[in-house]
Amino acid sequence: MSRGGAARTRGVRSGLVAALVVASCGGEPEAPPPPSYDFGLPPGFADPWVPPDNPMRAEKVALGRRLFFDARLSGNGTMSCSSCHDRAKGFADGKAKPTGSTGDLVPRNAMGLANVAWFPQLTWGNPTLTTLEQQALVPLFGEVPVELGVTGAEEIVLGRLKADDDYIKAFAAAFPGEAAPIGFANIAKALASYERTLFSGRSPYDQYTYGGKADAMSESALRGMDLFFSERMECYHCHSGVNFTTAYRSADTKHQEMDFHNTGLYNLGADGAYPPGGEGLFEFTGDPRDKGKFRVPSLRNVELTAPYMHDGSIATLEDVVDHYAAGGRTLPDGPFAGIGSQNPNKNPLVKGFVITADEKADLVAFMKSFTDTEFVSEPDPPAP
Repeated sequence: MSRGGAARTRGVRSGLVAALVVASCGGEPEAPPPPSYDFGLPPGFADPWVPPDNPMRAEKVALGRRLFFDARLSGNGTMSCSSCHDRAKGFADGKAKPTGSTGDLVPRNAMGLANVAWFPQLTWGNPTLTTLEQQALVPLFGEVPVELGVTGAEEIVLGRLKADDDYIKAFAAAFPGEAAPIGFANIAKALASYERTLFSGRSPYDQYTYGGKADAMSESALRGMDLFFSERMECYHCHSGVNFTTAYRSADTKHQEMDFHNTGLYNLGADGAYPPGGEGLFEFTGDPRDKGKFRVPSLRNVELTAPYMHDGSIATLEDVVDHYAAGGRTLPDGPFAGIGSQNPNKNPLVKGFVITADEKADLVAFMKSFTDTEFVSEPDPPAP
């Protein structure tokens, strides 16, 4: 999953990507859509939104799953999507910032992909990528930084797939009726279809809240839940709903506004600035009030997706709680020195609070109750 950022968008060959986006919304007609896809969701979860030009199909999901884990999808054959999205880490990678296939440092922390099908904005700060099909093209073709590095190696990558009999059969099954189904528009559609099945909803919290299992959560986690939903902590205002985020879109959603927030992580020059190349929504709008505004991440499997924040600059959940208790982070010296709690763009709900050591432990225990061990222990396909 791409991390977003203006430099990243500028680094993609816009003509090629635009053509592929158009192709992903048109191109050769597919066979009639199959019956409604069964996501197998438990109570409490609505079916996710699916674009009408890319209906869910089991064969397409299976193809996308294989592509997601296949390093041959990168230009030099060294990385796959799963290199930055490790299932055991909640489909994050455990690094502050990932490294692309050619060694480029990616400027955003890798988000976990659990329940990504319900996200209307898909990166930390880019409001223009609103479908998984569009987003998949950025790590494939981006040049600043290079991630999978397909630009300039398009025919090499497609040649690898076309030389594989299993892929020939899989693309034909996923896109029936197409004369030449192996192409990047269909690769993006297959990857998006697989990502829409990355459902996480079997955590202790889910068992307690939706499954009626009274003993699913520990006493500490239950105390933490009371704190999380309290007006003193204010956590639930930005981390709400089934995905613990304000960003949400289901099959029935009629309207979705952009939602990005500044949490007082930096305050360079006391004017609200964030480190260059990491200024969030501002990189797209140019509005000074948008400096440091980023999408609210989901807390699904948050125990496994450390380090935290858009740049991976906070190491632990305990440190995250300290950040919000202080109402923002103070960096007393160094190139990014500043008093984050005084950032003029900061969300007013990040106002700080008093918390005891025991309460902090309870709040962290509650966040750890979002860990879905079934989701992160499902077997990945064998390497092709």
